[in-house]
Amino acid sequence: MRSRLLLLSTQVAVALVGITSLATAQAIRSGFNTTSDGRNDDGTYTAPLGCTSAANGGTCVGSAVGIGFSGNFFGTNFNSLFLNTNGNATINGPQSTFTPFALTAGGINPIFAPFFADVDTRPAGSAVLTFGSGTVDGHTAFGVNWPGVGYYQSHADKLDVFQLVLIDRSDTGSGNFDFEFNYGNMLWETGDASGGSGGLGGQCAAAGYSNGLSGAANRSLELTGSHVCGALINGGANALMTHDLNNDVLGRYLFSVRGGQVVSATPEPGTYFLVLSGLAGIGLVARRRRRAA
Repeated sequence: MRSRLLLLSTQVAVALVGITSLATAQAIRSGFNTTSDGRNDDGTYTAPLGCTSAANGGTCVGSAVGIGFSGNFFGTNFNSLFLNTNGNATINGPQSTFTPFALTAGGINPIFAPFFADVDTRPAGSAVLTFGSGTVDGHTAFGVNWPGVGYYQSHADKLDVFQLVLIDRSDTGSGNFDFEFNYGNMLWETGDASGGSGGLGGQCAAAGYSNGLSGAANRSLELTGSHVCGALINGGANALMTHDLNNDVLGRYLFSVRGGQVVSATPEPGTYFLVLSGLAGIGLVARRRRRAA
């Protein structure tokens, strides 16, 4: 009996590892990496000889990067983004804040934030931010990768893999687009300066978007588990890599913007189980769909 239980446990573990690997491979889109940022902490990508200096006493504060098409985001028309090391991209200017604030609060820079936390790409074991243009299902697209990045202060013992992809859908109307948050392994949630220890605890990461406006004009969303320590990383109740939104790919969160509004339907939460049985043993695969807050 003991040997049979050991065999069953091994088979279940192998099955789950296989599914996790498949989820990672499917969610993160390949490419979008023709340009690399330099190693930095709290920075914004700065094009060679293209930084804005006047606003910061002669210090470069980042460059807007063209995305190759135009989008209408709650009435804000944009064709470029500021790509910020700390897990987000903004429309109206760079964003260097490292401790995640409430994306739903309003009065902020319009933002797409797949994982807003204190990323630090200075250690040699960390990857750096990359970006580039490509296509998704025949549509022009622009992607930003955080392909295994460390956390403050110069830690690379745990790395996070995530991606932002914007997809031109002007075929459905002027300014229409989709955007995706895509995730691989997510192992840390906080930098040292945000009260974290070993990448965990303190003031933890948030994921979502905002049009930046206040009051009744505010249009924003945070994924369930934002600011909740332990929730978004691997093994958490709302683990980003093992949930999905508005599509069937684990680790992918899809939002459609039509007429300047996010119109994606939001599925109800639930849990689906598929039991695989056979002479060789049994594997259990848990698939959980998640709902945004």
